[in-house]
Amino acid sequence: MHPDVRSAFEMLILELPPPTSVLEVGQHAGEAALIDLPVLSRAGERVAVGLDAGGDLAGVTVIRGNANDLAAFGSDHFDLVLCNSMLEHDARFWLSLSEMRRVTRPGGCMIVGVPGYGAMRGRPRGWRRRLAALVGGNAPAAAAASTPTLGLHGYPCDYYRFSRSAVEEVFLDGCEGRAVIEVMDPPRFIGRGRKA
Repeated sequence: MHPDVRSAFEMLILELPPPTSVLEVGQHAGEAALIDLPVLSRAGERVAVGLDAGGDLAGVTVIRGNANDLAAFGSDHFDLVLCNSMLEHDARFWLSLSEMRRVTRPGGCMIVGVPGYGAMRGRPRGWRRRLAALVGGNAPAAAAASTPTLGLHGYPCDYYRFSRSAVEEVFLDGCEGRAVIEVMDPPRFIGRGRKA
């Protein structure tokens, strides 16, 4: 996880009342986990879910599972639900979003980060290098040979890029106090909303 993305999540969390129960959706073994942010260390319940979730995270319950079905958790359970760099890899991301909304308690918050697309911010120098980095990524060789992909990685597949409007109006639908910030170039959109 890029340090700018990690810092943005931490900033958005610090603006909230301290959560007592936190769920990270899309935790990936071997990657830096949001659930392990120091600002969350006092939460009494910290849970991470992912298809290949794992790693030694002190005080965190790690569950292997698909975010399309979070039936292991009751409705209105968590104060804070986090998700970063996962929905673009989820062929049916809308199911995961629905489950994340369901398990967030009323008054609780969701913070979701996804790669986006946007204007090239008027920097003519280096545009070819940035474009080359975006096209191809490290998708499987057969797929890369037949169809260029937009992205830097392909775990397990890389399906989507999102707009600021998608994060605010679709991902955080039904939430109050919605806010979306943008970091990096190409953009990463990180949205936060409070469940009504």
